[in-house]
Amino acid sequence: MRTWQVERRKRTRHLIELGGLVVKAGIVELTNDDRTIIYGAMLWIAAKLQSHGGAHARDLWVAKGRQAFDGERREEQMGRRT
Repeated sequence: MRTWQVERRKRTRHLIELGGLVVKAGIVELTNDDRTIIYGAMLWIAAKLQSHGGAHARDLWVAKGRQAFDGERREEQMGRRT
């Protein structure tokens, strides 16, 4: 396979994973799949990260995301045990 094809597939997979996070967080359902709202929220997040309080917001969001991922992992492990 050519290098550009490998890179294109990696990029496509990355974009699909990012979209999956939007679905996983419930954003699609909460916004009724309104892409204007979703895009506006992402722009707000980007602006927040670039602001004076960006580092604090990043720390909070990392902790929240880690907590959610860890909780999902525990639920998956519990499901496998039963």
